[in-house]
This record gives sequence, structure tokens and C-alpha cells, in this order.
Amino acid sequence: MAPPEEIPTLAGRNGNLPASLAMLVAKVSTGSIRAIDMERELLAQIEKIRRAGIDPTHLDTHKHAHAHPGVLEAVGRVARQTGITRLRKPIEDLRDSWRSVRGNGGGVSKQLAAAAAVRAVAPRFRAIVRKYGLVSPDHFLGLAATGCLGPAALCRLIDTLSEGRTEIMLHPGIRNADLAETGSRLQAQRQLELEGLLAPEVKDAVARHGVRLISYRELGDRRLP
Repeated sequence: MAPPEEIPTLAGRNGNLPASLAMLVAKVSTGSIRAIDMERELLAQIEKIRRAGIDPTHLDTHKHAHAHPGVLEAVGRVARQTGITRLRKPIEDLRDSWRSVRGNGGGVSKQLAAAAAVRAVAPRFRAIVRKYGLVSPDHFLGLAATGCLGPAALCRLIDTLSEGRTEIMLHPGIRNADLAETGSRLQAQRQLELEGLLAPEVKDAVARHGVRLISYRELGDRRLP
């Protein structure tokens, strides 16, 4: 994190960043947070990662905060400064969102609403991405189905993949005491999604459909349409 005195509108009087996504969005939307403060914080985080010997493949934000145009503009400028040209595009086609949650049981309405909300900013998102020459996968899945992608659900998702490059977002983890201490709302769900990634039937589905698994580093320089 950047020194609080260098990002006063972002860190606040207590020196902490906004406590929630809703708070961040509200402050950015009202102009209470300066873009330069967001840029300084993003740069500080990237520099910390690089000092640790890690070469970032792409840019992303917690809970997809960069879906907000004001945040995305700051991310775009930082991308230009750092040379990190790849970016997560957390925008699902709503038809794909519905297909991804069918058969997963109840408790998905909130996630579908979240996917629809992000979808609403798609035109502005794409315009800013083009402005800064950023590169993203063609398709994105996993927001509507957050926490539901066990083996069977992940196989169904692979069965319905569209042509092109698709990122499937998962939150794998081991459900133990350390995870419980984090306070994450995803507990058993992380274990479920880890099991999905490790399941032989999922590996078989990937092979059956001729899906090639790649990293962000392999996206190349082809721009979004």
C-alpha cells in the first residue's frame, strides 16, 4: 500500500482503504476519491509484487472494482505506465450467466443480479479498454456461478463454451482453520471449486471438447473487437 499521506482521498483519515466495494464505488462516483490517488495505490501494489520477483501477467481488482469507469480509467493509465497490457474483463453474457447456474440449486439470484449489474457498464468498459489498448479474453464466466462450480457444474460450463478465449473464474481453496480466520464468505464453496478443478471428469471434458488451457501471458496482442 502507498503511504496514506500520498493517497489522502483514498486512504481516509484513519489511513485505511475503503472498507467495502460499495463504499469505494460511492466515493469514486461522487468525486470524493481523486484518480491520482487510485493510480498511486495501484502503482505501489504492482511495484511491491515486482520487488518480490513476480512478473504480473495481467491487471485485476478486488471484487472487480475496475468495472466502474472511474476506476478503470485509473487502471488504464497505470497499465500504460507499467506495460501490463492484459486485463480481466468481468463481463458475462447474461445468456451464458443463466446457462452457468442452471442446475446448481438455489442461492444464485444475488450472483445473477451482480452479473447483470456489471453487464450494464459493458459499452463504457469496452470503450476504455480500447482507449488504452488493453487485451482481455473474449468471454468471461464464473461471476453468476460464484461458489457453485463443483465437478458437475464445471463440466456443464465446459460443455457450453463459445468459440474463442474464455476465462472461467473460480475461487479454489482448502477449507481449514486458516481459511475460517480470514472471514471470507466463501468457505465450503472454495473446497467445492478446488474439487471441481481436480476432478477427472472435468479433465475429460476439457479433452473431449479440444479446449486448450492457456495463461494470461499467452493472450498475445490481439485487441478486443
